[in-house]
Amino acid sequence: MALTKEEDIQMMLVCKTHLGTRNIEFNMKRYVFRRTADGIHIINIGKTWEKIMIAAKVIVTIENPADIIVASQRVYGSRAVLKFAQYTGAQALAGRWMPGTLTNQITTKYLEPRLLIVTDPRMDSQAVKEAAYANIPVIALCDTDSPLEHVDIAIPGNNKGKESIALVYWLLAREVQYLRGSLSRANPWDIMVDSFFWRDPEELERQEKEDPAAYQTQEWKQGDDWNAQQGDWAEGGAETWDAPAAGGEDWGAAAAPAADANSW
Repeated sequence: MALTKEEDIQMMLVCKTHLGTRNIEFNMKRYVFRRTADGIHIINIGKTWEKIMIAAKVIVTIENPADIIVASQRVYGSRAVLKFAQYTGAQALAGRWMPGTLTNQITTKYLEPRLLIVTDPRMDSQAVKEAAYANIPVIALCDTDSPLEHVDIAIPGNNKGKESIALVYWLLAREVQYLRGSLSRANPWDIMVDSFFWRDPEELERQEKEDPAAYQTQEWKQGDDWNAQQGDWAEGGAETWDAPAAGGEDWGAAAAPAADANSW
């Protein structure tokens, strides 16, 4: 596991966190290293790592982790935010953002968090706007074309690839646990970054059809206890089923003649 800045940066390169888009926002120019011949902007992942450390320090200052909301309307970030919430204690809101979550007090899902973390400030614009109305600080994973309006801490990086999104949330969750003291820096985190990756249900079904043996449910094998229970049933039921009914009547006997209707 990565324990140094250089190893973390190598993981970012493998997950393509440094790849931006052809478009660039004016405020994101400070995070761009250079531009390729194809017009793709390359993000300075050294600054990405530094911003992850700063964001982790901000998250740790919140006494109650439940006061932190992690939102992602992007599908690739849904599993990452759920895993991040699992290991940090934050609230995850994956999928569609319900308008009025932070501003409409009448709704049953009204929340009053102290910090908001979003995967993409463009797709999560409704959440960012409501956080600005409620004066809630915002941490956002920003690509080169992401708007920085109402964003307090921008983590520059590729927020369109499932590997890149998962790695940023994994690094953030790991650093939060380091700062809280729940995880020692001398020991690597035993949770793999693969668990933060988004998985396509259709792809899983296709793999299951291609290799059914790998996904087949293991059949339950009968053991000695089951055989013993069979013996008990056999012993107890051998004489019982042949015995007459509890009422004492012979079911095989002919039915009694019906009473004459005029007799009464």
